[in-house]
Amino acid sequence: MHGTPIIVPVTHQQRSEPRLSPSGDTEDIEDIVLRLAPRLAYFAGVARTEHVTRAAREMQVPQSTLSRAMVRLEQDLGVDLFARRGRTVSLTHAGRTFHASVERALAEIERAADEVRADADPATGKVAFGFLHTMGAETVPGLLHAFRAEHPRVRFSLVQNYGEAMIERLRAGELDLCLTSPVPDAPDLVARRLDEQKLRLVVPADHRLAARKRVRLAEAADETFVTLEPGYGMRRITDDLCEQAGFKPRIAFEGEEAETLRGLVAAGLGVALLPPPAVPRPGVVELTVTAPRAAREIGVAWLAGHPDTPPVAAFKKFLLSRKGRLLHD
Repeated sequence: MHGTPIIVPVTHQQRSEPRLSPSGDTEDIEDIVLRLAPRLAYFAGVARTEHVTRAAREMQVPQSTLSRAMVRLEQDLGVDLFARRGRTVSLTHAGRTFHASVERALAEIERAADEVRADADPATGKVAFGFLHTMGAETVPGLLHAFRAEHPRVRFSLVQNYGEAMIERLRAGELDLCLTSPVPDAPDLVARRLDEQKLRLVVPADHRLAARKRVRLAEAADETFVTLEPGYGMRRITDDLCEQAGFKPRIAFEGEEAETLRGLVAAGLGVALLPPPAVPRPGVVELTVTAPRAAREIGVAWLAGHPDTPPVAAFKKFLLSRKGRLLHD
């Protein structure tokens, strides 16, 4: 006569002490990291030497501290990492698996530590520097050339963008400094005015105003404008200047770069208010605007209360020293 079959599960050797059993929730994962992380370097040292006394001596910690840390690590994981024979130990299969991952994690931490130390090095560190597209052809290369005459090995991560996007990256910690316009006024930022750049009314070479050298902006009230997209500092300045001149510009094209707008003007598709070009563009005439006063302020901004590394501090000091002579119109 057969009774009800009994199913006996296969069990693996595990410790009976309470252990971590993550459910996948963020809080559980953070708890695991907080509990395991302080003991990982100790584990790697013991795993490499397979000798507790020798590992303690190399890491300059008491042997009792190291032994307790390994016991607690095994309790938290719920598995045996070591097979013990006196003061000599050898890794179990679980220990070898865990050791490989721990070594990779520690190597990544060491790499990250080396990277941040290198970036902060006074002589060879790195500066994350943002600037407007219109400054990329001439102004910024000239600044970097002059700065590197005194700091030849400092490295730069360069970002070109419009003002609001750079401010966002500044706040996100992705930039150390940025050259922007208009100069921002916000409680979480520090900004310093460095220079002023005159703006020109750019018209096609065959335009009715092309024979002139100067013009009042109101004389362009009936023209079609090409401008930068909303959100760009120059777009805001263009709208403000036209309002001061008594009209709202009729906009036919919106772009992202000043030189693209010059090309549209050369093609006869409109007029534009723009800063001077690095290289004269054929097919257009650049007119001085006499009224209202057409200029934009250029300034440097950084995050308030944010500590500077030595290379960032040196470049900030250099930029501030260029006040009034940043640009070459």
